[in-house]
Amino acid sequence: METLFTTLLIFHIAAGTAGLISGPVSMLNRKGGKQHRLTGKVFFYAMMLVAATAIIMSILPHHHSPFLLIIGVFSAYLVSTGYRVLYLKGLATGQKPKRLDWAISITMAVFAAYFIFSGLAGTMSSSFGNSSNIVSIVFGSIALLLVAKDVRKYTKAPADKSFWLYDHITRMIAGNIAAYTAFLVVNNTVLPPVVAWLGPTVIGSAVISFFITKYKLKARKGKAAAEILTATI
Repeated sequence: METLFTTLLIFHIAAGTAGLISGPVSMLNRKGGKQHRLTGKVFFYAMMLVAATAIIMSILPHHHSPFLLIIGVFSAYLVSTGYRVLYLKGLATGQKPKRLDWAISITMAVFAAYFIFSGLAGTMSSSFGNSSNIVSIVFGSIALLLVAKDVRKYTKAPADKSFWLYDHITRMIAGNIAAYTAFLVVNNTVLPPVVAWLGPTVIGSAVISFFITKYKLKARKGKAAAEILTATI
């Protein structure tokens, strides 16, 4: 079992390193361009491997880690929905989501409910200040809100035809936030804990706001996101 854990850890670290590098590089590349798609592919597959290894390691005997499970599931959800939305641009004009899309969202909803329940249960048997309980509740609540947004766009055509672009930006950068948060929380020995926990979120949220504002301004000027309308991974 220890050999399995070590092997998974090696893949986890290697994929994590690839994700931490390719994520920001993809953001800096021209959206929809060849380099953006290439680095986006690297980021997507790296993060899916990170998530898969994290989930497996988190449930192995003697290595149970609620934090690793939460980060693994949430990262997989963010990146997979950020990827899938590139193929759901037609939702605004009558396209229907695939079963895969529903499966991803429903799976996240189930885990989110579990995270919230376990976090609340933990607060009843220990101090509310227990960080793992707080993390479970916060991540579970955020995930449920995102799933609710998924359901809305799956059942009612989005009014904004560029919805997919904003969702892609938000989910992929949120995946970056999750990756950097996990990296800092696990490896940080210098920064105050609050910086490790909230730093990536503050910076990532600003980046999300910047890109969404940028493309919304273009849309108002009559420039639909033509430069990335054909973007897929």
